[in-house]
Amino acid sequence: MFSGIVEETARVVAIRHDQSNMHFTLTCSFVGELKIDQSIAHNGVCLTVVELTDNTYTVTAMLETLQRSNLGDLKVGDLVNVERSMLMNGRLDGHIVQGHVDETAVCTKLEEADGSWYYTFEYALDREMARKGYMTVDKGSVTVNGVSLTVCNPTDNTFQVAIIPYTHENTNFKDIFVGTKVNIEFDIIGKYIARLRSFE
Repeated sequence: MFSGIVEETARVVAIRHDQSNMHFTLTCSFVGELKIDQSIAHNGVCLTVVELTDNTYTVTAMLETLQRSNLGDLKVGDLVNVERSMLMNGRLDGHIVQGHVDETAVCTKLEEADGSWYYTFEYALDREMARKGYMTVDKGSVTVNGVSLTVCNPTDNTFQVAIIPYTHENTNFKDIFVGTKVNIEFDIIGKYIARLRSFE
């Protein structure tokens, strides 16, 4: 479980294909604190550490993960938002994030707002999935590339988020432009409520 509060950006230093799997090797400041089998969210995708060196770690994404996320588009040198799993004795500064990306969205608009930024994202409309809670609601929570954010101005298949300078500079939002594909995870609470209502 995660909170959507990104710790830092890790840099991809190597990518290896193994049948339908992809192995990503990354470097970041907390490599020395990691251990094999540890869970880390990468652009919001929970992946397991499978290899460690003094200054890198490696995780593996299988085909299902690659098809649902933007990880398959990564290149050596790219920055990835990373967050280690939440400590249960800490504050929940973001919202409950599972690290199970639901789908991708595309940035369709980027606006500056006196030092901050508004990003608009569009995702595939599936009304059946929306009835199951796979949607956004005004002032609700959504995770974009692993970042816990508040939804603004949602429509059936778009939403907007406001990004302050700190988030812009300390995540890979600074690399998101019109046309960029991002990972989104809808709020798990909304999914549970929708499931309960289906029994009424």
